[in-house]
Amino acid sequence: MALAAMLADESRAHAAEGHTTRGQPSGPLAKATAVIQIFCPGGLSHVDTFDYKPELERRAGTPFDTSGDVEFFASKPGNCQPSYWPFRQHGQCGRWVSDLLPNLARHVDDMAFIHSMQSKTALHGPAMFMANSGFILPGFPSMGAWITYGLGSAADNLPGFVVLPDQRGLPPGGPINWGAGFLPARHQGTVLETALNKPPLADLFPPESHQGILAGEPAGRRFLKLLNEKHLEPRRDQTDLAARIAAYEMAARLQLSAPDVTDLSRETSHTCRLYDIDDPHRGSFGRQCLLARRLVERGVRFVQIYCGAENTTSQPIRPNWDSHEDLARDHGYWGPILDQGASALLADLKARGMLESTLVICSTEFGRQPAAQGKGRDHNASAFTVWMAGGGIRGGTSYGSSDDLGFAAIAPTFCYDLHATALHLLGIDHTQLTFYNNGIERRLTDVHGHVIHDLLA
Repeated sequence: MALAAMLADESRAHAAEGHTTRGQPSGPLAKATAVIQIFCPGGLSHVDTFDYKPELERRAGTPFDTSGDVEFFASKPGNCQPSYWPFRQHGQCGRWVSDLLPNLARHVDDMAFIHSMQSKTALHGPAMFMANSGFILPGFPSMGAWITYGLGSAADNLPGFVVLPDQRGLPPGGPINWGAGFLPARHQGTVLETALNKPPLADLFPPESHQGILAGEPAGRRFLKLLNEKHLEPRRDQTDLAARIAAYEMAARLQLSAPDVTDLSRETSHTCRLYDIDDPHRGSFGRQCLLARRLVERGVRFVQIYCGAENTTSQPIRPNWDSHEDLARDHGYWGPILDQGASALLADLKARGMLESTLVICSTEFGRQPAAQGKGRDHNASAFTVWMAGGGIRGGTSYGSSDDLGFAAIAPTFCYDLHATALHLLGIDHTQLTFYNNGIERRLTDVHGHVIHDLLA
């Protein structure tokens, strides 16, 4: 009887939000219970990292074929430019990885690569939106929002969707990348600060000038809750208001939970060295990856980590992977950062028995061209590589390919397929997780998407 009452309450709540009950996840089929996504904004070069092209080496220095009206984003195609780092085979599977990422190369038997990824745009902002929400226009729900909408959170005192931006700033497109769009506003990502000299959440604690107000805090919170409920009662259709009230209530709980989850001093010295959190360059991203593991341990459903920030005029090194001027310099800086943190995360999750239930995704908005742009490479929306590990993924495998030079994907794979596969591993049919908006049953994969069964264990 109690269960029936609870389910009835839940159904009424979902109906009030426009939720379609056929989108409920099929839990017993789930291989993963949480997702950690590492996003490398700017455009990580596939031909310098994971997509080995011997033909590009053979044609080094020869003119790039521009027949068929080939156009690049911001440059004229230069000569063929092979990888700035040599490739070697690794693991029992014999996967090719460049020397830029030696630590990740040791984990290839746990990783699966999609070499045929393609985007619909070579512009950073729209490509970021597409990678996160499936649409090049802003305003659509992100993957993290869809997942928490479908599965909820397993944590009482933490949000279901947490974002850990680079300490240098927000990525191209800003908070829209983790927005809830037309879904109830409470499903948007919550940003946690990872810089050492800042609190994990802005305004988490009152200023010293207002400390005295806390004397009657429990009674005061109960009174505020009563006022909020009365204010919300005639405005039940305003999800922004309900989300704001819920956010303030969550903030009260976060005053206890957030400082605990972000307190890395409780980790062993071995773990801290594994993530290299004290290194002046690699340490920031290492802290993000370590914090992601701690969040998943405590029931957070989706954690998104950004390895890089929005482009600025700061030089000499770009604040992300957008290596137009000098790829050896910029990727040479960011490669060890990604390599140390991501490899430590995989090793740590595996050692704790968490990798089987945690899906790790490493993605970017597009790749880079196989032809030179001076000493750099231009944007390439036609081909890039994404890798996944854990959470039901069959390690040591690959799917799809780009052409002999890495210029364009053969039989392209889009974000829709990546999203469909991630939802499948979480026990959700991507065609059934929908939300009725403006006369259309919307979904993360729009009208597209196929589960990539070749990558599943």
